[in-house]
Amino acid sequence: MSSLEKPAVIPEKLSLKIIKSVLAQYIPQRPILNVVAQEAAVAIVIRSHTDFVEALFIQRAVRDGDPWSGDMAFPGGHKDNVDLTLRETAERETFEEVGINLNQSACFLGELDSIEIRPRRSKVILVTPFVYNLFDKDFVLNKNSEVAEILWGSLDEMIIGASHVSKEVKRNGVLQYFPGYTLDNQIIWGLTFRILDQFFSLIRPFERLQ
Repeated sequence: MSSLEKPAVIPEKLSLKIIKSVLAQYIPQRPILNVVAQEAAVAIVIRSHTDFVEALFIQRAVRDGDPWSGDMAFPGGHKDNVDLTLRETAERETFEEVGINLNQSACFLGELDSIEIRPRRSKVILVTPFVYNLFDKDFVLNKNSEVAEILWGSLDEMIIGASHVSKEVKRNGVLQYFPGYTLDNQIIWGLTFRILDQFFSLIRPFERLQ
């Protein structure tokens, strides 16, 4: 599939049962790098409704020096010395950024492939996504200074291509176009789009078999 091509339409709505089953069996991959990379983790927090499944997104606050300043993202960040594992990183950052204690309010579903990114030419980061199902209906969101806004987005609309758009970015005077999804007048693109694309590529074939 080309980067600007809409995902194939699937007839069925997303199923939490299928998502759990696929992730429980999936063995995540990590790229082999010839350089030392920093490590980071994000949390894909989903919750299931009768007719759709949605995920939690944040809009990062505008900050000087942040390569993702103002972008849509999943909660997450760099691994700290206090984190024994990358999963702990995802859980700590989620609590710090949006106030959700994933150990108490959610069920861990699985891990996706680590993704290599290079926000600056001399810097390499490996980002590992972890997926959680939020079951606590009484949770309270509490964003910190790193987060401008917290939004919930329908994964059903994204996977069928209903919210698929192109993000226009000007780099070195040249316009470039990147695939994305619309969410409340914002565009999810870049790393977060790549993570969603990986997640959908795992789920989509099994959803068709329902």
